[in-house]
Amino acid sequence: MAVGALKGSAERELCAEYLGRLAHYCKVDELVLKPDSPPKEAAAIRKACEGAGVVLLDERGAQLTSEKLARKVEALASRGKGDVAFVIGGSHGLPAGLDALVTSAAPVDRWSLSLLTFPHRLARVVLCEQLYRAMTILRGEPYHH
Repeated sequence: MAVGALKGSAERELCAEYLGRLAHYCKVDELVLKPDSPPKEAAAIRKACEGAGVVLLDERGAQLTSEKLARKVEALASRGKGDVAFVIGGSHGLPAGLDALVTSAAPVDRWSLSLLTFPHRLARVVLCEQLYRAMTILRGEPYHH
């Protein structure tokens, strides 16, 4: 889930490629939320995440290797209905206080994709690729050395 549409065709193509690859391993839905005020964005995110494990992508989140990310995805997917929502904020990041707005029935994690700051459109490409990589790691496939 991301706030704001991808405007560049290169980013859209890369995301589509990795989401297509990822679909061979699990059900994948991409949800794009329209940018709005922080309270409205938070409410839309909360509604979309109901019943799912939630991972907020944030520069202040936990730093993970690809292998650790794969294990965390596996752990999140094994809980409840197995749904996991990955949330990328818009150009101003995630709305403040989102942890408290996400349903308490599901786990909420906060991960960082890097110590570097990425524009949200690039973060989406990195997330899609890392989720695909995670699936190949979990299945022992050669994509990840």
